[in-house]
Amino acid sequence: MANDDGVPEKVAWVLVRDHRVLMTRSHGREVFYFPGGMREPGESDSQTLVREIDEELLTAIDADSMVHFGTFEVPAGHPERGPFRMICYTAEHSGPLTPSMEIAEKAWFGYADRHRVSYVDSLVLQALHEGGLLR
Repeated sequence: MANDDGVPEKVAWVLVRDHRVLMTRSHGREVFYFPGGMREPGESDSQTLVREIDEELLTAIDADSMVHFGTFEVPAGHPERGPFRMICYTAEHSGPLTPSMEIAEKAWFGYADRHRVSYVDSLVLQALHEGGLLR
């Protein structure tokens, strides 16, 4: 769903463990993405993230623990689906990370894996690396 400025937005979860970050791949795709998705009408970022992570990884996000990590944009005219905006949050969760039927694979990526993700996701990996959170 697009924001007021008409730019499509995704709300994404950034989960870092041991200097690696959780990524997911959908069926029929080779590229990995941060888990999350588009808002449904009337949803807040926290409602979107809770719903999407439950749908994709069958785990419960603690909405009260959500912290905005950053907002990353693909500019208009970019070959990879621009314009596009991804709003990223860290958050605690409860329960195992179990891929649902819509997720083909989950993986833990380091900075060297950035060639396996979309352009906007690579911007997040870069920010994590520059912040010392990703090796």
